[in-house]
Amino acid sequence: MNIIVVGCTHAGTAAITQMAKLYPDARITVYERNDNISFLSCGIALHVGGVVKDAGQLFYATPDQLAGLGVKTNMKHDVLVVDTDAKTLLVRNLATGEKFTDSYDKLIMTTGSWPIIPQMEGIGLDNIVLCKNYNHSQAIIEKAKKADRIAVIGAGYIGIELVEAFEQLGKQVTLIDNMERILYKYLDREFTDLTEQALIDKGIAIATGQTVTSFGGKDGRVTTVMTTAGEYEADLVVLCIGFRPNTGLLSGQVDMLPNGAILVDEYMRTSKEDVFAAGDSCAVRYNPTGQHAYIPLATNAVRMGTLAAKNLLRPTVKYLGTQGTSGIKIYDYNIASTGMTETAALAAGMNVKNVTIIDNYRPEFMPTYEQVTLKVVYETDSRRIIGAQVLSKADLTQSINTLSVCIQNRMTMEELSYVDFFFQPHYNKPWNLLNQAGLQAI
Repeated sequence: MNIIVVGCTHAGTAAITQMAKLYPDARITVYERNDNISFLSCGIALHVGGVVKDAGQLFYATPDQLAGLGVKTNMKHDVLVVDTDAKTLLVRNLATGEKFTDSYDKLIMTTGSWPIIPQMEGIGLDNIVLCKNYNHSQAIIEKAKKADRIAVIGAGYIGIELVEAFEQLGKQVTLIDNMERILYKYLDREFTDLTEQALIDKGIAIATGQTVTSFGGKDGRVTTVMTTAGEYEADLVVLCIGFRPNTGLLSGQVDMLPNGAILVDEYMRTSKEDVFAAGDSCAVRYNPTGQHAYIPLATNAVRMGTLAAKNLLRPTVKYLGTQGTSGIKIYDYNIASTGMTETAALAAGMNVKNVTIIDNYRPEFMPTYEQVTLKVVYETDSRRIIGAQVLSKADLTQSINTLSVCIQNRMTMEELSYVDFFFQPHYNKPWNLLNQAGLQAI
């Protein structure tokens, strides 16, 4: 059996390592256009801020390790054409320029995503950089050394982590986003108000509710960011606007969402026989709505890549879908969310209610305790849990993993009320915080 994998980051690496174990007699070939694999881009801000000193620690696999599994890994090879009818690929060796054709019995597409790059005046100026891969991380670090004023465009997780890292390096930082609040996709206002204030208290300028229109420069380098609300001086600009699925190779050959995300079934099969897909190139089943959605997360990618491998020969293990569960640490705050925010649910026309609890996470007779804010969103009629958010200086983020399981299993607030959670004064109160949320909804 001849298996070809196109792309080798999170999903690709997970698929390859699984297949090497499951199908020892198979010929596994990997084509990757970069000179490295398996880079944890979620660690870029930690590297920029100096928490992770060696960027090499952000790679969890190497071509040599894959070769040790019997996998032929072709680095700096760009796949130009995929013909799913003929089961062939046209490939170019980027080092030599040579073009050649390869064929497959099974194809796994793990081509990932690429940052959105707005086409506007000044976008080609020097010191306007992306934030996605290893080379981007090195460019950001080098350019930041000579920059005093840094603008980060995009207030999602990556943007927030970067502005914190830059502030800790002593830079003058501006965070720009076209939404009215930071972290708009992940948190409701009760949470974003607190996180915005934490950033402002550190001297970070928050410029939300405005769209970047152009960039100004001098001697070929960026000096100014122009928005619908004003101008901001910057000698380094980092674009963190979002990502698009990198799926042009299969355009017109498999079913996709309008944004180009590949549609796969619960076994990671595309609409074309013997073609599988996983990771940021795909849509996922979003359990709060039951619909396909584009949610590029490393956690989704490694699960999907593993499942593509397990289901390669026959349907074996089903994908359980995702809640888009995620977490972030902003200065002293530990924050996590899962499923839909109240804002997103209302925008989708859903009839929802919520319970918001503000309490100390453990008994007041303990020497210390911290306040926690927990919000659980649920459908009004069915009482089914569809989302949750938590914020505290104590690390209570694992409670969101618990609520992620609740959403996946379609649990109701009544069921949450009486789930068996332990009590120990070091950690919680007699009625666990999650039980409390369920009880307050009754």
